[in-house]
Amino acid sequence: MRKSSVSNLRHAVGSLLVVGLSGKELTSLERAWLRLVRPAGVILFRRNIADVEQTRALLNEATGLCARHSVRYVDVEGGTVNRLRDALAPLPSAQAVWIAARQSARPALAREFGQIIARAVRAFGFNTTLAPVVDLALPESVEVMGTRSVAPNPAEVIRFAREFLAGLAAQKVISCGKHFPGLGGAASDTHFETPEIGRAWNDLWQQDLAPYRELHAQMPIVMTNHAAYPHTSGKNMPASASRFWITTVLRDRIGYKGIILSDDLEMGGILKFLPVNEAAVAAIRAGSDLVEICHSAELILRTYEALLAEAERSAAFRKLLLARAADSARKRAKVYAAPVPPRLTPKQLEKLQSDVARFRDTIAAATTQPDTVAPRTASPAETS
Repeated sequence: MRKSSVSNLRHAVGSLLVVGLSGKELTSLERAWLRLVRPAGVILFRRNIADVEQTRALLNEATGLCARHSVRYVDVEGGTVNRLRDALAPLPSAQAVWIAARQSARPALAREFGQIIARAVRAFGFNTTLAPVVDLALPESVEVMGTRSVAPNPAEVIRFAREFLAGLAAQKVISCGKHFPGLGGAASDTHFETPEIGRAWNDLWQQDLAPYRELHAQMPIVMTNHAAYPHTSGKNMPASASRFWITTVLRDRIGYKGIILSDDLEMGGILKFLPVNEAAVAAIRAGSDLVEICHSAELILRTYEALLAEAERSAAFRKLLLARAADSARKRAKVYAAPVPPRLTPKQLEKLQSDVARFRDTIAAATTQPDTVAPRTASPAETS
């Protein structure tokens, strides 16, 4: 290939990756590989976040080395999954908010929840929160999902998610519906293994997939999970690497036109099925626009090189990858056209903290059910 073609291919490969960082400042090694890879953006965790000023500085430097219209991801769902809880304040869980909304006949509490999360996310310089969770709160998954899932009834999940999504959109923060096609039937955690969800296709279509069928136009991003659904045409392939789930179901049957993001490819749910390099190739082949690698620089570089090697080996894959990268870039340019949210003044930040505390008190006062779950082994989703 000509030198310009190689350069274009390298840029295309990097632009399909969303990467994690090791600490609260970039290391010299991270600066070097970010310049090489030029990923689509970064995702930060509690290990990366101390306060507003430090987080915004880290995001600005890191995304300055990324592709254009870069993503700035963070997981703020509320409850146990809130990367900002140490740096800002705890938030009630999505389940507690919806219980309070139902018991007080105030569905707008879910919209207020979305707005206050969006305000927090913007204050720290992020443009996206990877929420809401629209998995059903079924008995099989209660010990895994805890209070992350709001209700067992898809109609209730849709009502909550519609309001929550509207709250985020009102503050110009990008949302992500997860975990497609649904972890409600998963009795084990995809961070550690590949759950086999034994739900039939009709149940999945009518129930688990109902939030996506109803709300997909309001979800700029949908995240795929690492579970398998052996009683469907997806068989034993994890959904994140399955053409059936990503292209046939999400793209073609549901008609989703937004960004499809794989969950972290370092999770046991995919790594116990495929090595990270094969998983990334499979995810792109299946129809993903972006793949996450959230922790290891070694695995980030291995994935980058694997995608590049496959594109150099296979003309068909190279054509697909270049088209996927161009499509992903167009979607990012549309979704992330707005500039970085402005910095808050100290007084504005203080008001945000007091508003979060007031909202938390409102939810606690409006429900008779404590915002807790039975003791269980904490998931990395909750502790990182």
